Amino acid sequence: MPPSAPAPGQPTGVFVCFEGGEGAGKSTQSRLLREALEAQGREVVLTFEPGDTPVGAQLRRIVLSPETGDLSPRTEALIYAADKAEHVHALVQPALARGAVVVTDRYVDSTLAYQGAGRAVTDADLAEVERVARWATQDLRPHLTVVLDLDPAAGLARFEGRDRIEAEGPQFHERVRAAFLRMAAADPERYLVLDARAPVDEIAAAVTDRLAPLLAPQA
Repeated sequence: MPPSAPAPGQPTGVFVCFEGGEGAGKSTQSRLLREALEAQGREVVLTFEPGDTPVGAQLRRIVLSPETGDLSPRTEALIYAADKAEHVHALVQPALARGAVVVTDRYVDSTLAYQGAGRAVTDADLAEVERVARWATQDLRPHLTVVLDLDPAAGLARFEGRDRIEAEGPQFHERVRAAFLRMAAADPERYLVLDARAPVDEIAAAVTDRLAPLLAPQA
């Protein structure tokens, strides 16, 4: 059924997020979903994290450039939180408020998977990472999160050059993968887990089928 009517001042659009490890096809599926929804006459805002605002672009250069070198886990998490805060304020919330479908490549779950599980922080620190990320995003959560699951070795093999995060070792990326799957298992109503090795068109069809009940009927 379509989303229930929002309270006054709350977003009226639909928020969809693609998550998963490196090379899983998030950008491709985000684009295909936009094309499918625009063909239905819907307004779609396609976006990504980190870096899809002027401020975010500067933060992205800092946090992903190999030239940055080592950052403390706290510094890294706070940079990502700052990007998210600006992204939600400047782009996501305005689009949802006018009734658009927002499709983002990465969101809060990536912070929890990478800056939390990937960095192997303690449970207490992970709770703090989540608290900061939720505060930065005003606790705005996607209606649907699609996790594209892929063996990290297969995903990373698709890259020639690697940024700071992609260059982390295999155990880091295995922890990231496991974290995405744990989050999805804990809230199956809001998640769709798909095998990223499946044909691109099959994945796209599964996403549009799952999303359809969340979309308001066209006028």
